[in-house]
Amino acid sequence: MRLERHLAVLRANLRLSFLLAMQYRWEFLLDGAMSLLWTAAAIVPLYLVFEERPRIAGWTYGEALLVMGWFTLLDGLLKGAINPSLVTVIEQIRTGTLDFVLLKPADAQFLVSTARFKPWRLLALGASIAIFVYAFSLLGTGPTWGGVAQALAMLAAGIVVLYSVWILVISVAFRAVRIDNLRYLFEAVFEAGRWPSTVFKGVLSFVFTFVIPLALMTTYPAEALLGTLPWERFAAAWAGALVFAAVARGVWLRSIGSYTSASS
Repeated sequence: MRLERHLAVLRANLRLSFLLAMQYRWEFLLDGAMSLLWTAAAIVPLYLVFEERPRIAGWTYGEALLVMGWFTLLDGLLKGAINPSLVTVIEQIRTGTLDFVLLKPADAQFLVSTARFKPWRLLALGASIAIFVYAFSLLGTGPTWGGVAQALAMLAAGIVVLYSVWILVISVAFRAVRIDNLRYLFEAVFEAGRWPSTVFKGVLSFVFTFVIPLALMTTYPAEALLGTLPWERFAAAWAGALVFAAVARGVWLRSIGSYTSASS
């Protein structure tokens, strides 16, 4: 019964988001076209770098494009599903309207995470598939079914981590209220995920592997498609994703517990 209630809420919010998007159709189409244009523009630096050197940090151009494909997919998910909903929470906390969310007979984290979507960002899925096809055409080979299954599992882990990190960022709003700079900082750091993790050395390598695990989100799924991701690293990545999810849930519950409503 509880699951059915949550699914009904999700369906209703998705339908409302699509209706709102289609209400302004030209804006819907323009935003979609701009999204595809930015994706194409993001490939240009990668192309220019690999034009000078055939292999960088152990990656060829075709292999690095697979990393770009996963980044494009996750970036679309972040800006189309995760970001719109959770950014709304900041304003709700500031104005006290989060009270109305907490009074509803459903999990508050689920409600704020599915409140709003930007459907045109779904075009990122098509763009990422096009990048994958082009990358494998350059490599002259294709992924195995086992590699695809492992990559999809890594994608799921990446989504868990991305969502968990964003929950942690939003939870800061219960204390600081205005966290726009922190949100923009996270989005800027996430941009580094378009590059293979081995490009980064020293402190950056540690940060992008363990603190903000961009490697897990984009590089590991690419390695899975290439059939080069060890199962030990796969298991460790999923263990890390579950830890991130547990920590994010704990921080969220603690933040909700310390929330002072508008009526207080």
